[in-house]
Amino acid sequence: MRKLSIIVILCLFLAAPCEAGFLDDLLKGVPTVPDEREELGEGTIVDGLREALSVATRKAVDKVSAVDGYLGNPEIKIPFPEKIRTVADVLGKVGFQRQVDEFVLSMNRAAERAATEAAPIFIDAVREMTIQDARGILNGGDTAATEYFREKTFDRLYAAFKPRVSESMDSVGVTQSYKAVMDRYSSIPLMSAKDYDLDHYVTEKSLGGLFYMLGEEEKKIRTDPAARVTELLRKVFGR
Repeated sequence: MRKLSIIVILCLFLAAPCEAGFLDDLLKGVPTVPDEREELGEGTIVDGLREALSVATRKAVDKVSAVDGYLGNPEIKIPFPEKIRTVADVLGKVGFQRQVDEFVLSMNRAAERAATEAAPIFIDAVREMTIQDARGILNGGDTAATEYFREKTFDRLYAAFKPRVSESMDSVGVTQSYKAVMDRYSSIPLMSAKDYDLDHYVTEKSLGGLFYMLGEEEKKIRTDPAARVTELLRKVFGR
């Protein structure tokens, strides 16, 4: 192979009049390197994708369900709802910023508690993966598996998350904090609070953060050899 490289370089460097087909003739005896991905069997690809999704899911869920998993991550922190942002702005200006901050804290704590509901739903989605799904994911972008999960599981996750979020919000004081914030706001002259579906807001933000973190874990497996923690992951993604 080294002799071939030298010949090609000399031809280019010296502008030698290589005849048509000259390089093709040289390459006839050179063994080609097989595409490792093409050599993988369908079963290996599916198993590798399932393992990648399982690893990424476990890590993502562990991260977001930890204390400050949402609150401490600026990429997924659940902020004061934009649709009632005026409430937070007004209260902050009249000395009630602490109540606003406590409300934001309680929403993020509720999301962290609810996040563990995702694991069994993700596991079911992994089991449902077909060979065609696996091929598309393997040859897709850096977050193809995450997008597959989003398509397959969002409705189920939402249905499982919402009651858990509601329960968690009661447990960590979101409902109480929200009421306190709105009562403070309504007590200000000319201000009146509007109804807001807080359960829906926190549920959607919780799932958005979870999928974001899942995508980050998937990127690592695809691009960072150190993240391929099993032999199967190294075989399928090591290219």
